[in-house]
Amino acid sequence: MGKVLFKLSFIFIMLMTPLSAQTYLDSTATVEDRVQDLLSRMTLDEKIGQMTQADRGQLNSMEEVKTYYLGSVLSGGGSAPATNTPAGWANMVDAFQTKALETRLKIPLLYGIDAVHGHNNVKGAVIFPHNIGLGCTWNPDLVKEAARITALEVAGTGIDWTFAPCIAVPRDERWGRTYEGFGETPEITSLMSSAAVMGFQGDSVADPTSIIACAKHFIGDGGTTDGDDQGNTEVDEATLRAIHLPGYQVAIDAGVKTIMASYNSWNGEKVHGSAYLLTDLLKTELGFNGFIVSDWNGIDQLPGDYRSDVKQSITAGIDMVMAPDTYASFFSTLKQLVNDGEIQISRIDDAVSRILRIKFEMGLFERPFTQRSLTGEVGSPAHRAVARQAVRESLVLMQKDNGILPLDKSSGKILVAGSKADNLGYQCGGWTISWQGSGGDITEGTTILAGIQNAVTGAEVHFSADGSDTAEADVAVVVIGETPYAEGSGDDNDLHLRQDDVETVRRIKETGIPTVVVLISGRPMILDNVIHYADALFAAWLPGTEGTGIADILFGDYQPTGRLTHTWPRDMEQIPINWGDENYYPLFPYNHGIHSLADDGPEIAPVLHSALLQKDGKSLELAFSKTMNTAVSYEGFDVGVNSSPREINSAVVKESDQSVLTLELAESANAGDNLTVSYNPGNIAAADGSLLGFILNRDVYNLRNEGSSEQAVPGRVEAENYSSMQGVQLESTSDTGGGNNVGWIDQTDWMEYDLIVADSGIYHVDLRVAAASQAARIGLIIGGEVLTILDLPVTGGWQIWETVSTEIELKAGLQKLKVFAFIGGYNLNWLEFSHLTAVAEDVHTPDQFILYQNYPNPFNPATMIRYELKAEGNVKLTVYDATGRLIETLIDGVQSVGKYEVEFSAKNLTSGVYFYSLLTSSGFAKCRKMTLLK
Repeated sequence: MGKVLFKLSFIFIMLMTPLSAQTYLDSTATVEDRVQDLLSRMTLDEKIGQMTQADRGQLNSMEEVKTYYLGSVLSGGGSAPATNTPAGWANMVDAFQTKALETRLKIPLLYGIDAVHGHNNVKGAVIFPHNIGLGCTWNPDLVKEAARITALEVAGTGIDWTFAPCIAVPRDERWGRTYEGFGETPEITSLMSSAAVMGFQGDSVADPTSIIACAKHFIGDGGTTDGDDQGNTEVDEATLRAIHLPGYQVAIDAGVKTIMASYNSWNGEKVHGSAYLLTDLLKTELGFNGFIVSDWNGIDQLPGDYRSDVKQSITAGIDMVMAPDTYASFFSTLKQLVNDGEIQISRIDDAVSRILRIKFEMGLFERPFTQRSLTGEVGSPAHRAVARQAVRESLVLMQKDNGILPLDKSSGKILVAGSKADNLGYQCGGWTISWQGSGGDITEGTTILAGIQNAVTGAEVHFSADGSDTAEADVAVVVIGETPYAEGSGDDNDLHLRQDDVETVRRIKETGIPTVVVLISGRPMILDNVIHYADALFAAWLPGTEGTGIADILFGDYQPTGRLTHTWPRDMEQIPINWGDENYYPLFPYNHGIHSLADDGPEIAPVLHSALLQKDGKSLELAFSKTMNTAVSYEGFDVGVNSSPREINSAVVKESDQSVLTLELAESANAGDNLTVSYNPGNIAAADGSLLGFILNRDVYNLRNEGSSEQAVPGRVEAENYSSMQGVQLESTSDTGGGNNVGWIDQTDWMEYDLIVADSGIYHVDLRVAAASQAARIGLIIGGEVLTILDLPVTGGWQIWETVSTEIELKAGLQKLKVFAFIGGYNLNWLEFSHLTAVAEDVHTPDQFILYQNYPNPFNPATMIRYELKAEGNVKLTVYDATGRLIETLIDGVQSVGKYEVEFSAKNLTSGVYFYSLLTSSGFAKCRKMTLLK
């Protein structure tokens, strides 16, 4: 009883002691004395609060900072204040901090954010290249400077903690987070990770321009099987330590204050629950004395109920739990576990001490609010100049022909084309303003097109997004690649370029215009169907807001210096491929990069860039780096077709592009044939006299594999016989007849078929489909007109097939039919067309009122709305948002009988669900839903 009274008296005295007399508030006391003093004054609730991190957007009110004694608040991707400006962020963070300082012990908050390539959630902040690009600079001083600028801009908004750098070692390009890592080896990862930590944290984390860094995600996130995000890393411990651990050791040596646990498992055990990895290895063996934070709801993935999740993760060594929307449950559950004796108070005290220690080291108790003198520096010209430098140093010139670079800025006509040339959001990628990123002018910056336009002095710049208007250009710059994604949304088993991007490059090159291809992507892509048409090829990665950095290289103001930190695969079958693998034969090796724009001299042999068999099956084109001597023969060349020799009739230099040598085969090769070309050195030479060297079994891209796309109707069309597609893959089918089916069909994926329709009329269409668990929805579309929409059944398996039917009207002749996935998740084996009735060629009079589904849907920024009227009268077509607010009245007036098509532009609207409604004076009323995705 006496001991209890003594403890109660001690606590009473501590609570009654004036704050001014308490050691933890004395800035002259040692950090350890302050930690121990504060810890001794804290209740269990206050301790658990320090271990809890909530998302600002999930809190019911700022008062909950006080209710739960929160130690940290974060902004997840896109979780921004209503006024998304530097000042708006500073005001919001300071408001949260004010609430924290109203608690009994006045412990300030840590505010965390994913500032992973600049302060990327804040409009107006400078956006640096993603880490995959920074890695290719091979310049740790530049990476340190970029992190230093990021720290200053983050601090200028009141935030003191970034969840960066990502120390992942991506070993499989199919992983959607590949671009977050610096490269595929522990060497480049260690070099850049150390630099980033030192940049974020500066010489001292107490410096007002410094923030604390967070090395993530410990451990093995880049090594999962098949590149599956949050998957299983199936490697032995020696491999785990050799590949995935070195970056953390150097980060700890650099003084990193926090480390984030990874979602992935290691040989079946979730890292969030592994005491061996988090405590024995990280804290004890590596000597990490900062604190470990979980990933977003990461403990929820542990087996068992929530109580066991909390117990296992805290016992394993997690010090702070990122519980964005479950903070209340975490708080009460952990408190109950301690009170029940299932978690020792010593574990709680260790975690809280680690958190408090960093807050004291940062000087948060003395300097809790935004230093407003820094706020005005966010997005400054000086910061953008460094980002521009990072862009040009990250640019990797992978191949070039003589005479193509540098571009002439003073004269001539430059065509700029491609879907990524004039889109700031696309060139920034994921984790920009929103979590997944989006297209359009999402923040302040310079697109690649604008950078080129700003750089020219006398040359004329012409822009055509799809390359259809070449304007008789002298040279073309075509910017193609990926659209934004983040985390698991970017996992992809098909890294081929979009077909429309491929067609843009081919369309331009086939006019004879020298073509420079600039690739925007978060990883190496499969280039076999486009590389033959590129006279120069740059990997620009995800460069961020300063697109002028690309123009700096194109026009020769600077020479390229970037080198690959990823092995570039030839095809999907090579993935995963990494430096040091056996049978290492990539398209471009690790560390590759051309460092001069100057033409190769006669002392350098011509380089074979690509080999392609044209659709005639006989013309085999070899594209070289130099103009070739027109006096050539085919002697010395050997062509193999399915491993058998194929006779060559002739060799000639292509008239429209003299860097291309065409071998004419005596007998055509067919679709599906595998071709190789070899050369035993002889007299083949470039125009400058340099002799062609040895070539051994170089793969030939068989254009005939893209198929004779024309399909006879009526009749059966195999699903794999599309003329173009987006996003789908072929796989073997067990359906009757065998062969292949089209699979991996996600939302907005499509296949287009060239139908040769014998007679105009109504056709019955059977489609052979399979779906494991999701009811898909597809549209049959011709010329932008949605002919019909089908909701597909769930068949119970990817190879459990059912036939669904519909009827559509087709006109005689060539019709391009697109099968578009409004909702994905199905396989397609074939389509079969049967002629039912003839239809007159003229437009028929509608016999009913119809409001069709808009196309495309989802859309950005515009879509077409179609409807039919069977009677004249007043028509009102309106668009509403999800709350019922009127957005726009598209039609309001009298219309005659007929078919109508109206464009709706959502350029100034935000992503979300919208509705469009058709009302007629005849009493017809119909409403449909559409989705805007930016």
